[in-house]
Amino acid sequence: MLIILRNKAKNVIKQSIKLIRILLIFLIIIIAIFLIKYKRLYKVTISGEEIGYIENIEKFKNMIDTEMYSEEEKKFMGFYTINVEPKYKLIFANKNIETNEEEILKKVKENSTITYLAYQINLDGKEKAFVSTMDEAEQIVEELKQEIDDKKLDMNLEIIKKYTENLESLEISDKEKVEEEINEDIKKEVKAKDSTINGVLLAVNPVKATYISSRYGDTSGRGSGHKGLDIAAPTGTTIVACGDGTVKFAGWYYGYGNFVKIDHGNGVETYYGHCSKLNVSAGQKVVAGQKIAEVGSTGDSTGPHLHLEIRLNGSVINPQKYLYK
Repeated sequence: MLIILRNKAKNVIKQSIKLIRILLIFLIIIIAIFLIKYKRLYKVTISGEEIGYIENIEKFKNMIDTEMYSEEEKKFMGFYTINVEPKYKLIFANKNIETNEEEILKKVKENSTITYLAYQINLDGKEKAFVSTMDEAEQIVEELKQEIDDKKLDMNLEIIKKYTENLESLEISDKEKVEEEINEDIKKEVKAKDSTINGVLLAVNPVKATYISSRYGDTSGRGSGHKGLDIAAPTGTTIVACGDGTVKFAGWYYGYGNFVKIDHGNGVETYYGHCSKLNVSAGQKVVAGQKIAEVGSTGDSTGPHLHLEIRLNGSVINPQKYLYK
């Protein structure tokens, strides 16, 4: 009896193994047919809208980082923000369905915001230029600061990060152009420094000179040295104020003829003599470059010219230390 039961059990096991083999073969056939007809893809949607299909999520995310923006955009990119994140769903799609990563990438870009970063160079708090990298900005500032220090100027250069979503608003300059522009400002500052007396800027030549007819200290035909500078020019030529100030005198004054005296503060005064016509009056405020008179030959004069004097606390100073250099 026991032997019969054992034989029956063996037959059942054999039948079961045979059935399992048949089922496995059938399953393999079904899987093979499925794999032949279908493929594994990810369906991509944005805001519920089906955009397309990709094969690999990580590969596509890497494309977002490396291929979504052009080299020009990446050159100035600070960061980007995807406003609506794409969603991915695993599906088994028909073999004839094609992936469209490039189109999906374009759609993702449309739903993202790029923030550009440039480096703004300021001179004395005023925007001068934008450059694309911090290294370039630091190199420019270091070189120009050395020049400023060498010339003992009080000028401040700084670098500020500039973020914007509008790349066209950034007028990026190359290193040579930035240095050229700021060097022009340095030259102006040097000129202004050289034209400053006791804190007062006298940077405007009062008349367009034909030539200098007599210089400061000249003793030709004089008993003592010339106290000012004679600038020859045709009668009627405009005379302007050398700097900001207040007219202290405007009228006839002995050998000066028609004469204007301007007080610029800090003990600095300028004298304008031999004028043919006066355009200001005592007590009037004037600014640098403002017309105050016209060239003439009044008073002790032998021909049309402007007699210009600069005085500090009453003492005469050579005008060519500051003007007509």
